[in-house]
Amino acid sequence: MSGGDIAGLIAAGVFALLVLLLAVPILKLGGVFDEVRTSIRSISDGATPLMDEVTATVSTTNEQLKKVDGIASNVSDASANISALSSLMAATMGSPLIKVAAFSYGIRSAFAGRKKPATGRRSR
Repeated sequence: MSGGDIAGLIAAGVFALLVLLLAVPILKLGGVFDEVRTSIRSISDGATPLMDEVTATVSTTNEQLKKVDGIASNVSDASANISALSSLMAATMGSPLIKVAAFSYGIRSAFAGRKKPATGRRSR
């Protein structure tokens, strides 16, 4: 055996040792990837029912909002009807009531002017 053969054997041994030293972190990294895959699978399995529940909740909420929209529409119609009725009552009864109030005020003023006796003045 020559010196080149011995140097080749030493280099091969060092290379084999290097491969063994690098194999340990690579195996540990493989274990980490297995754990990550397991975690992702469990998250995915847990997320599917959650998504179904969220979909059901959104669907129910939309139905309730449709009902609330109908109620709000009915309230709006009722308030418009009440406003129209109020305007009608003001137009129908307002003018005669104002006339009656003015007439009664005139009568009160006339009677109030009659009832006052003329006091405080004496004739000489």
